[in-house]
Amino acid sequence: MSKTPAPELSWARKEDEDWADTVQVRLAFDEDVPVGFADEILAEAHQLVEESGQPAQEVFGDPAAYARTAAAERVSERHRAGIDTRGLRPGERIAASLGSLGFLLFALFGLTWIQDGLWVDVSWSAVAGFTGIALCVAAGCVAFVARAAGLFRGMWWFLAGAAVALGSAIALIEVLPDNQLFRVPAPVLMVLGALLCVAAFRLPDATIDRWFTPARPDGGPDDERWLGRLEGLLRGRHGMKTAEARAHVKEVRQHLAAAPEDGRAEDVFGDVEIYALRLSEGPRRQLRITRQKFYGALASSVLFAVLTVDRLVDPQGRSSGWVACFVGAFGCAAWGAVSEWRTLRKQRAALGAPRP
Repeated sequence: MSKTPAPELSWARKEDEDWADTVQVRLAFDEDVPVGFADEILAEAHQLVEESGQPAQEVFGDPAAYARTAAAERVSERHRAGIDTRGLRPGERIAASLGSLGFLLFALFGLTWIQDGLWVDVSWSAVAGFTGIALCVAAGCVAFVARAAGLFRGMWWFLAGAAVALGSAIALIEVLPDNQLFRVPAPVLMVLGALLCVAAFRLPDATIDRWFTPARPDGGPDDERWLGRLEGLLRGRHGMKTAEARAHVKEVRQHLAAAPEDGRAEDVFGDVEIYALRLSEGPRRQLRITRQKFYGALASSVLFAVLTVDRLVDPQGRSSGWVACFVGAFGCAAWGAVSEWRTLRKQRAALGAPRP
């Protein structure tokens, strides 16, 4: 995936520029389109508008409708089959997680600089705690990426690794001495966070995508492996509930048992990723996406609520800048959870779906 920015287009008319901006925004919020798709579409539109001499609105019609049509007609099934409910591939999720971690480190040591001064004391217990927490967060992020890729066994292994890292960090903090080893300027540690953000931008997404794609055995996967992969994709990548995903797998299994002369699952239903996409599409897809966003926002609000309460019960922590940061983060997360909950209710009412 190319991360090189496309050249900026110069539109002859202000209304054409507004039309292009609307198309750009609509495609930016479409989770199924690949990176760079909007630039490609608008470059073609720009050329046709210049050749015709007419306004873009007259050539292509309403910009929102044009964006929807272009996405529906020109984004391949192969691409849509490889993205999850957030419109991301595994490599993009890893990059987003690494970039977020880098930003948090930058903000953490920036706030430490403002609140506690230029120098940060380093001890063995601090090194062990920081390293353990960093490994825990990294393993946890990879676990969620594995889940989104439909690899539930890998998810549980990484979650176990995250638990071990966190437990080890807590134990080492208790036994290691906390006397000062040396001091480091806070801006140096801020630079480490900035370097993580740069590394996230430079990651080879295609290589990481292959890490989260099970190797294809010679001759193709057997039926059990194909069916297991189908269930994992439906639950992880496409956000289906376990019962719904297993019902689809059961139907496929019954079809194969009833017509063994048709061949293996891959011969009958084709590529497992594309078949999983086809099963997931329909009016309930947006419902599943909204439900996952609601769960994520709810979990974030609970986390920041706990952090806020932890600071407030500490007499020394009440006056720190962290309280304001945690309260602000909690407010944003809670507002997001309420908004997604309202959207979820509307979608359920439109589909006539029962409440969970």
